[in-house]
Amino acid sequence: MYIEDLKFSLWADFIERDYLDKEFKELIDKKIINGATSNPAIFKNAILSSPAYKEQLASLDALSPKEKYEAVAIYDIRKAADILKPLYEKGDDGYVSIEVDPFLCDDAQATAAEGKRLFKAINRENVMIKVPATEAGYEAMQVLTSVGIPVNATLIFKKSQAIYCAQAFEKGSETYGKSVPTVISIFVSRIDRALDTLLKENGIETGLTGIYNTSVIYEEIQSMNVEGCRALFASTGVKDDSLPPYYYIEKLLAYNSVNTAPVDTIKAFHAHNGSKKAALPIDKKIINRHFTQIEDTGVKMDEVLQKQIDDGLEAFKKAFQEILEAL
Repeated sequence: MYIEDLKFSLWADFIERDYLDKEFKELIDKKIINGATSNPAIFKNAILSSPAYKEQLASLDALSPKEKYEAVAIYDIRKAADILKPLYEKGDDGYVSIEVDPFLCDDAQATAAEGKRLFKAINRENVMIKVPATEAGYEAMQVLTSVGIPVNATLIFKKSQAIYCAQAFEKGSETYGKSVPTVISIFVSRIDRALDTLLKENGIETGLTGIYNTSVIYEEIQSMNVEGCRALFASTGVKDDSLPPYYYIEKLLAYNSVNTAPVDTIKAFHAHNGSKKAALPIDKKIINRHFTQIEDTGVKMDEVLQKQIDDGLEAFKKAFQEILEAL
């Protein structure tokens, strides 16, 4: 989905071979989505649970587990990129992301080298290399964009992370000589899942902390005005059944942004046919009041956000390790 007035895009946070062969193209043709993202957890669930991969994996016995994983992932990402190519050629997004090995998150040179290798192996212009926002990751992001490789900076929970990513993209694009398409992926609902029980016990409105944190980061990204760089809202499936399934899409509509969400969440938003007006940025006075209430309970937001970053990295590593062990 592309909302022209907002320059807003909706991407599917899902990759699986049968889905690519069937429903993915249908969602694109109906103009419901115009991009896709993947991560190790998504590929783990697809590769280990879908029979669609058995034939290819049977032909890869001579390869190492990581080589098997890459062969399967590259096939799927290339297929998604080809399906999305008409959108990409029209300038209607059409990007798909693949993440580097999460175990390389503290090694800038290895991350950059793997990003270059994957981008070359997939051999599609409309692929973004996804890199976790760590100290090493910022350096790798600059290296990748300096040679024109689009990058998806992932696991953003803090404004400082977004600033470092945007700075890396700006420097990389300057070296390359022109703007390189990039996104800064801000994770949303995980923050509410971590805090809402406590907030409810203290009479503080729930379902807002992730959105308010995202608004602050989004506004910072916009103010930096790095050409080709957009905020992307991730982790936007609801974790609380009291919220409508499309909650984190509608509440995060924003100019020059992307939202990547589970397919069922996207379908719910499309069926809801609700507001298509910008919901971000949110008044800073409202945001500051909410965070002051949280701090008054004794919660230190910086510690909460850091734990989400650490837990996110560990979850990606665990999913990747489980893929390798199974292969």
